[in-house]
Amino acid sequence: MFGPILAKLRKEKNLSQYKLAELMNFSRGQIANYEQGSREPDFNTLKRFADFFDVSTDYLLGRSSHPELTTEEDKKVNKEVEELMQILESMPEEKRKEMEARILAYAQGLADAKDE
Repeated sequence: MFGPILAKLRKEKNLSQYKLAELMNFSRGQIANYEQGSREPDFNTLKRFADFFDVSTDYLLGRSSHPELTTEEDKKVNKEVEELMQILESMPEEKRKEMEARILAYAQGLADAKDE
């Protein structure tokens, strides 16, 4: 899982393999090998990538679907989201739509505050 995740993160930052290699003091071939899965990073390299992209090592390894969360935190969030979805699905449609709008507004407010 590491290779595709690394490639995704690199592309999200609009970095070429050459530029990422330069920034991390690797060769372009090393980056290509990581992305293609023909080479896997050691622990120190994995931590360097996590620090560079500001994600957890669990995310880099495909153990978490949330970049900032550990596996345990990810499981907790997924459980909470599932519980929330069950509550929303049990509501009448009009009430559910109103609640979904409130949740989205709240989440957007949190995201905006994080960016500040």
